[in-house]
Amino acid sequence: MGKAVVAVAAVVSLAALGGGAAPPRAEGGACTLAPGALTVDDLPAGSSVLDCEAVGRLVTHAGAGVTVPGPGMKVSVDALTEDGSLHGFTLAVAADGTVSYDDLTDADTESDAASAHAHARASVAAAPGRARAACADDAYATAGHKEYDTYEWFLGDGTLPGNLAPDDARRALEDAIGTITASRNDCGFGDTVTAKARFLSRTGNEADIDRDARCMARDGVSVWDAGDLSGGVVATTCSWSRAVSGGPDSLREADVRFNTRDHTFTGHPGEACANTYDLRSVATHEAGHVFGLAHVGESHESQTMYTNSFACSTAARTLGRGDVLGLRSLY
Repeated sequence: MGKAVVAVAAVVSLAALGGGAAPPRAEGGACTLAPGALTVDDLPAGSSVLDCEAVGRLVTHAGAGVTVPGPGMKVSVDALTEDGSLHGFTLAVAADGTVSYDDLTDADTESDAASAHAHARASVAAAPGRARAACADDAYATAGHKEYDTYEWFLGDGTLPGNLAPDDARRALEDAIGTITASRNDCGFGDTVTAKARFLSRTGNEADIDRDARCMARDGVSVWDAGDLSGGVVATTCSWSRAVSGGPDSLREADVRFNTRDHTFTGHPGEACANTYDLRSVATHEAGHVFGLAHVGESHESQTMYTNSFACSTAARTLGRGDVLGLRSLY
């Protein structure tokens, strides 16, 4: 999973993507939706989830999917992939029920869009095709939410990544989450980040993420677990937040699932490591999403929040300059 960051703050309306499709309306002004999973074209920006009775319906885009929350809520899906393709988007529902979307660019062009919106403040230019050093690249992206209090999380009671014992898995995940809350880095930055987290216990609840790496209806419990996801996905984070006037949204729940059906994880990658992901590196990336960091792409491979995951690499266990700056911008 490596490290590279592109500061993306792009909010793309459906009108900009597909000519501005009008909200679905039937005769008499009532909104009608076809049964089954919807696309963002079926429920375009500007639609009302109340008129359309869309709360609880699944909306998909470019292979990602989220379940429509109620008014005043936002849900984001972020999938870390083995090939670096950007896989995710955000659906927000305003207090009046109006739908809006973030990051709806197509997967094959999203890295370019992200680069165009990057915080281009790096003091050292990278040679073409080469990653910037972690401590020289200050690009970052934020997702529009933060944890205002303490992120309280549970560990699932099923099989865990790397077949680790529960106590070992908990320590590995606590360490990864702690890298975010303490902004651990090798760049000489002191910790000024006020984010907090606390492990509570194991739970029979599961992450509200289905086998296609889509966000289901939330159950109010933040769970880290493992299971079956889409083949190219290494791990997925689903986060739900509530709108806050004048500031980032307030995180209400964030679930994380590791894909242990198609990928293997280890707590200690060695010289003989092959096609195996370092659990702490992947978990640190996912914890970044929990606390409000978004993906960054091409030319930022040195940052923890880079879109790709590099097998056997432990580099993302510590944060790059951009990762730290992103956290500081939120906390």
